[in-house]
Amino acid sequence: MKASLCILLFSMALFHVNAQWYRDFGRDVADAGRRVADAVGDAGRYVTQAAQGTWDMGRAYWDMREANFKNSDKYFHARGNYDAAHRGAGGKDMAEFISNTREYLQGGSSGRGVEDSEADQEANRWGREGGNPNRYRPSGLPEKY
Repeated sequence: MKASLCILLFSMALFHVNAQWYRDFGRDVADAGRRVADAVGDAGRYVTQAAQGTWDMGRAYWDMREANFKNSDKYFHARGNYDAAHRGAGGKDMAEFISNTREYLQGGSSGRGVEDSEADQEANRWGREGGNPNRYRPSGLPEKY
């Protein structure tokens, strides 16, 4: 009788330990699933923001071309970066990538030199960090822009 009582108590203790382990394991798996779902959602939002930021940068470029207004390029640099950065981290990163790539590829071939490229980059950073693009807006630029 004592042996069967000991086996019964031992079995109950073992069951309790295993049951607790399974509950903890189940919670851990559920938490991991939620973290994966959150990461996938975050990645999707980042890609969407990057695409929207690319659109903002392109729109600023085409507006600059359409305006064809003297001394307005810094304004459009700042505005494109500002708009893209306000989309979120993806837009801000894409604005930085596009700005840096443009300046690198231009490489002084614009005929304006290193100083102009550095001024462009300063306007890019200003807009990307949330500075008002109107700081660079030339007087007389149509309100449309």
